[in-house]
Amino acid sequence: MKVCVVGGGYVGVTTAVCFAEMGNEVKIIDIDKEKIDKIKKGEAPIYEEGLQEMMERNMERIEATTEYEIDEDIIFICVGTPSKSDGSIELKYVEAAAKRIGETMKDGSIVVVKSTVFPGTTQQVVKPIIESYGKNFGIAMNPEFLREGKAIHDFMNPDRIVIGVEDEETANILKKLYEPIKAPVLITTPTEAEMIKYASNAFLATKISFANEIGNLCKILGIDVYKVMKGVSMDHRISPHFLNAGVGFGGSCFPKDLRALLAGSRQLGYEMELIDAVLSVNERQPLRIINILEKYMDVKGKTIAVLGLAFKANTDDVRESRSIPVIRELIRKGAIVKAYDPMAMENMKKIFPDIIYCRSVKEALKEADACLILTDWEEFSEPDFSVMKRKIVIEGRRVLKNKEGITYEGVCW
Repeated sequence: MKVCVVGGGYVGVTTAVCFAEMGNEVKIIDIDKEKIDKIKKGEAPIYEEGLQEMMERNMERIEATTEYEIDEDIIFICVGTPSKSDGSIELKYVEAAAKRIGETMKDGSIVVVKSTVFPGTTQQVVKPIIESYGKNFGIAMNPEFLREGKAIHDFMNPDRIVIGVEDEETANILKKLYEPIKAPVLITTPTEAEMIKYASNAFLATKISFANEIGNLCKILGIDVYKVMKGVSMDHRISPHFLNAGVGFGGSCFPKDLRALLAGSRQLGYEMELIDAVLSVNERQPLRIINILEKYMDVKGKTIAVLGLAFKANTDDVRESRSIPVIRELIRKGAIVKAYDPMAMENMKKIFPDIIYCRSVKEALKEADACLILTDWEEFSEPDFSVMKRKIVIEGRRVLKNKEGITYEGVCW
């Protein structure tokens, strides 16, 4: 099929490259010329495991442009929906994309919203904009369930494909598009599909904050939260996924989506108290690592090594990373911060340009008074702490294998 993807960010590029891998002709449209120029040269504009290799072998099926000239049959909207100050999502990029699509698409096309939007947006915002241009089209909502660092795998091997549509013809065409992927297909309304995305992320985030609350109590009791959660997760109704206690969740999805769910529900006159609590726990959790550190020292003037800047391993994404509030608090208290991450340092420099960025774990640890481990990169599992001034190590992700010769604590174990 001929597919157009509007938006060359994380979701857009992953979607486009995977559809090309499945044998489709794909056009990527983005207003960012630098991003489009990279794609034209066969360079992935983001770091994602396997993306560069997949892009290179499918370049003959991938076109990239800044111009809206759409003659494709299926058009995916994959633009950003960032948070506003009140937590609700900013729809200006979705609205702008819908207008340009309405202007340039051909009759009979299918427009698919893949951007994460509050329930009702596809039918109440996107559809009326495109309708104003007087063309016949199908409308759908097709949420993405991609984990950063595993996005290619998740796209090609999903637990389910959710297609929210208004008519059977649109559903059948989209099922045909996804036919090479062997996964259950759930057909819903667009609004139900939008809510499935929000509800899924809210539930996973709730599991994380729940594990952290239990972990904080386990630490007070002097017991191992990981053993506790292993016992809990052996119940088949619960499962072990997203029960690892630590410094909380970050990234581009969970915090933003939960804030949007909370703000949107308030606008509808309903207070989601559980979601509010999940967010509150997550905001407090990373600062617990500072409280533990201050049991050992006044951090003012001390050199603190921070290992891990990305919100999770195998990505360069620092959006909502739990290292951000930790570093901010260290700076506020007068500490000297030395930071290292194998992929995310350039992105973090945009937020903290004045801390010390190191080229290796060893360089970050050298002469440090303490070390905070905040991302679960494999290379952080066995560092050489002998170069530290004081061997105090506090961990937020439970990745460390050897704790001999150091003063060690976990954030909630």
